[in-house]
Amino acid sequence: MNETATKVKTVTILQAINAAITDAMADDESILVLGEDVADPEEGGILGVTRGLSSRFGDMRVRSTPIAEQAIVGAAIGASLVGYKPIAEIMLMNFTTVAMDMIVNHAAKLRFMSGGQTHVPIVVRTMTGTGFASGGQHCDYLEAWFAHTPGMKVVAPSNPADAYGLMRAAIDDPDPVLYIENLPAYWTPGEPAETGHVVPLGKARIVREGTDVTIISYSRVLTEVVAAVEEMEAAGVSAEIIDLRTISPWDRETVFASVAKTGRCLITHEAVTEFGVGAEIAATLQSEFFGKLKAAVGRLGAPYAPVPFSKPLENAYAPTATRIAKAAIALTK
Repeated sequence: MNETATKVKTVTILQAINAAITDAMADDESILVLGEDVADPEEGGILGVTRGLSSRFGDMRVRSTPIAEQAIVGAAIGASLVGYKPIAEIMLMNFTTVAMDMIVNHAAKLRFMSGGQTHVPIVVRTMTGTGFASGGQHCDYLEAWFAHTPGMKVVAPSNPADAYGLMRAAIDDPDPVLYIENLPAYWTPGEPAETGHVVPLGKARIVREGTDVTIISYSRVLTEVVAAVEEMEAAGVSAEIIDLRTISPWDRETVFASVAKTGRCLITHEAVTEFGVGAEIAATLQSEFFGKLKAAVGRLGAPYAPVPFSKPLENAYAPTATRIAKAAIALTK
């Protein structure tokens, strides 16, 4: 990480992402950043994630664009085809819907449709997450859409060190990567990563070892899972916690080894439960461990509804530590 970050004991996820992009751009002149308001005259984005980049690397490498998501991704794809490694910011995840043609029909498919001759090394950064009463058009988790698209990789960090390492890996990957940032988690503190630290895509992290039930999550909900441990321990339940980090491809080896040990599994995420990432993992586990599981694989996500604007309803929408603990404990009964 850059010199400023190494002088402090903790950094936030927001700072870690900024440091990862800064360090990568210093190492590789082919890396570009483009998106709405990403340059310093516009304050480096609405929350300052890219603040300082245009001042250091110039407005030819860090460019604020019009409000045109399809053009942002299209320009990134074009630049990638002639040797650049663009990082394209789509301000909010719901706005990826405007650029779906470019992401799904072009970025994700060009390698396949060229017989492997053409790669699209772009990173699409986007932000989402409940907690700020932003309403149903600004904070959906749509990761299952992109994980369902062959050719796309999807990552969602839960802590600063992983945010740095996953960004470095995403930038260097030859295929398009959707990098999902959680708005309420931006200020989550943690230890800074070493400069150049890389977290391999597709490799999960065992956050805590346990014996009774495996709990799988990612992004901000992982912090709720960790907070649920105290309630579970009070009920005599030992949980093994896995942070997926990469949603697609997901780390089957680590998940399988854990579930083989505990015999029980709960998958929890902020996205709606139906047709979600949890459904894919649950179906795979039920097939892989048919007849060996001690309980059916559990899933805990949001209800099948848009994110409410009402604060009390929004508070009841996403999984909480108490709900996670209750669901996990129920699997052991």
